[in-house]
Amino acid sequence: MTDSVEARLAALGLELPQAAAPVAAYVPTVEAGGLLHVSGQLPFIDGNLATGRLGEDVSLERGTAAAQACALMILAQVKAALGGFDRVERVVKLGVFINSAASFTDQPKVANGASELMVAAFGDAGKHARSAVGVPVLPLGAAVEVDAVLAVRPA
Repeated sequence: MTDSVEARLAALGLELPQAAAPVAAYVPTVEAGGLLHVSGQLPFIDGNLATGRLGEDVSLERGTAAAQACALMILAQVKAALGGFDRVERVVKLGVFINSAASFTDQPKVANGASELMVAAFGDAGKHARSAVGVPVLPLGAAVEVDAVLAVRPA
């Protein structure tokens, strides 16, 4: 699946970034019980952290792009942890956290940026359960943060 995931991303004009190092006391991934848990990833677009609050100074389109950037970083972490995508059976769940003004209620639309990328990358195996949650602030002022759980085959 490694070649097909990266080929699918390339067809969309996307490439995997370098997997980001943790910014605090945690590890990027933990594999346990046939699941790969990926820590929350922040959105880097053109090398810059996408910051701000949806419903205030970040548009729905920019928020959706930020969610997609988080999903790309999740894929980069998966590749770094597993050496590729061959062991990935499916994406199980995404947790999408959106830095939101109190009046902003389009969190599911923002989260689609991450969800649609997983389906584009993995096909039906990318379809997943999801949470899309508005929060008042995220680390480093990020607009979006996404974590993931993937089912993986044994090494």
